[in-house]
Amino acid sequence: MTQEQLVNYSNVQLNRDENIILRNVNLTVNRGDFLYIIGKVGSGKSTLLKSMYAELPVESGSARVFDYELTTIKRRLVPFLRRRIGIVFQDFQLLIDRTVEKNLEFVLRATGWKNKLEISDRIHEVLVQVGMPNKTYKMPHELSGGEQQRVVIARALLNSPALILADEPTGNLDPETGSQIVALLQEIAERGTAVIMSTHNYSIVQAFPGKIMRCENMELLEMVN
Repeated sequence: MTQEQLVNYSNVQLNRDENIILRNVNLTVNRGDFLYIIGKVGSGKSTLLKSMYAELPVESGSARVFDYELTTIKRRLVPFLRRRIGIVFQDFQLLIDRTVEKNLEFVLRATGWKNKLEISDRIHEVLVQVGMPNKTYKMPHELSGGEQQRVVIARALLNSPALILADEPTGNLDPETGSQIVALLQEIAERGTAVIMSTHNYSIVQAFPGKIMRCENMELLEMVN
């Protein structure tokens, strides 16, 4: 059975401010894959992830995510691409002036959900999935870092994405909490959602095995476990 290919980069070059960040990038990600992108700070991990949701342009090569060719994607199509991708940020980026429930409701309404009952049901479903069903009324500042990151993962799951991009999701967490977050992301991958996680925390990579690629010397290299 052929696997469903979600990401296909071939000889891709990524620049920032005229500087080459990564070149000759070849990468394939299938449904349900769990992939680490490792490397030092500034090695191009975030640049690679941002290119996948068209936050940064692809300079050359072929870069396909779902059915979108990123080198030629029209600006009006970018929101449709992003709706199929869940993004988990290191610094949470929750709206600090509203509850967990209102944070999640905001995303659903912004992506076209209108039915109040369906919105409520979907919020409950994703919070159960991340182990936070009783925290709907909490404000972000009332949650620990690990709890906030679980809410961020719930937010990423709202529109049932085929792909989750997690950019240093354990960067602001203690080791034990970070491990719990990676375990949760691996569970999500086992259910069929591909997860690409950038990190420079090698102990996490050793504790939770997955496919590994390293950003180094402007190249993306496949690592052997």
